[in-house]
Amino acid sequence: MKLPRGVSGDCLIRVLQRLGYEVVRQKGSHVRLRHDGPPVHQLTVPLHNPLKTGTLHAVLTEVAQMRSISTESLAELL
Repeated sequence: MKLPRGVSGDCLIRVLQRLGYEVVRQKGSHVRLRHDGPPVHQLTVPLHNPLKTGTLHAVLTEVAQMRSISTESLAELL
């Protein structure tokens, strides 16, 4: 799977909000999001532009495992 390049933290947060995640708090350039589940899931997204591909892959993989969807389908939403 080839991840899209040039994805910003804001763009990723908007996609996660469409999946049911809510912004809980922000400290500096990092935003904490929460999904009330089941299962309850929290993750941190940096507000970098662009996100490094490793960071993007780690966030997408974690969300895909917790929400039981494929990483490819998440990447298509970006």
